[in-house]
Amino acid sequence: MKGFTRNLKNILVVSFGFLFLFTAYGGLQSLQSSLNTEDGMGVASLSVIYASIILSSMFLPPILIKNLGCKWTIVGSMFCYVSYSLGNFFPGWPALMATSVILGLGGSPLWSAKCTYLTISGNLQARKDKKKESDVINQYFGIFFFIFQSSAVWGNLMSSLIFSQDSGVANIPEENFEYCGANTCLDTNTGGNVTQPEQSLVQILLGCYIGVGVFAIILVAIFLDNIDGDDARDFRDNREPFFSTFLATFKHLKDKRQVLLIPLTMYSGFEQSLLAGEYNRYYVTCALGIHFVGYSMICFGAANSVASFTVGKLAEYTGRVALFMFAAVINLSCTLALLFWRPHPDLLPVFFVFPALWGVADAIWQTQTNALYGTLFPDHKEAAFANYRMWESVGYVIAFAYSNFICLYIKLYILIAVLVVSMVLYCWVDYQEHKNSKALRTQSDDATLRKEGKGLGTEDGVTERVIIAQTEL
Repeated sequence: MKGFTRNLKNILVVSFGFLFLFTAYGGLQSLQSSLNTEDGMGVASLSVIYASIILSSMFLPPILIKNLGCKWTIVGSMFCYVSYSLGNFFPGWPALMATSVILGLGGSPLWSAKCTYLTISGNLQARKDKKKESDVINQYFGIFFFIFQSSAVWGNLMSSLIFSQDSGVANIPEENFEYCGANTCLDTNTGGNVTQPEQSLVQILLGCYIGVGVFAIILVAIFLDNIDGDDARDFRDNREPFFSTFLATFKHLKDKRQVLLIPLTMYSGFEQSLLAGEYNRYYVTCALGIHFVGYSMICFGAANSVASFTVGKLAEYTGRVALFMFAAVINLSCTLALLFWRPHPDLLPVFFVFPALWGVADAIWQTQTNALYGTLFPDHKEAAFANYRMWESVGYVIAFAYSNFICLYIKLYILIAVLVVSMVLYCWVDYQEHKNSKALRTQSDDATLRKEGKGLGTEDGVTERVIIAQTEL
């Protein structure tokens, strides 16, 4: 019971630390496409963030985690996220781009350390309770995402309540609604509510975001156990060649399973960027105004949080394939609906149905993909999760990079294509893993039967061959 309490406490500390940190960053990310509209500066900053995450994923996570351990890698990386809120205090290209790079460099080590920490904790608890490791890891990721995903609720609630005090909220002319939704094509300044909130309200919001970010750092630094501290010390004392650790992320690509999972991992970036960028910009802000973005994302966060906890428990009974298929159906249905729906304020409830459904699907993608990596690559956790963050960020960068250059309906078709390819390749990986694990079980059973046959004192192995023949039949 003592070990269980310690592991559960650590999972809760990590989860609440990420909750507070991403209350700030998640709220800012949702607003970037609507808040910093000058020459697409907000979307450009998001592209820079995820391009920097790709760069950091290539080299930094294995080096930092092995030298510092998961705890202090998380603490150090959190400072990078807080710097982005500070950069938004000076809404110009230099400050925003510089802090975007800093955040990106800390992004991959943060997430890789978190995933590694949860996987280690799950393995320790599974051995103590004599349970299947993948089931415990699934539950831990479910708990984490249940708490973490609610950050979308609190961060966006803060922005909506603060911006609703703005006396300058404009009424949107009826004729502007024809430029909302999938009709939007290239002209990024056409239609919708382009009125910016008062600068004093923006600064109040940023001050709140910085406060909760600093609190997250203090929480993790004080209360999180350094469970892999001994491993980090041993690594520092017995250093491997620098380039062996430096290139660990790339070396992991020799594993064919990792290569086949790249489209699925990239899809996570595509689908999250579509909601945070395109949906908020061309559906919510365009038809309702920027002050409704927070309420839309609250629906996403609440549904995501509840679904994450449910999925973590449900995976033990349904298996991962069924859950992935369910998420794919939700995303495909929503994407097709967005192609034909014309947003209008008279259809107010519909604006919140889409993010809620998207939140359920995203909960499955996040919990199950993270758990999948932890299960498939238990001996190379740091490199595997660095690859996860790198390829997810590639999806983000591609989506944000073409955001201002191609029509919205084309972006929706691209999302569908990536989804289909992802599911085909994932099913192939799952099939191969199932076939290999079945073969290993058969070999293990045969070895046991041979041992038992010889132990009976059989002559010339006759009984052993009979047992094996019966097993094969």
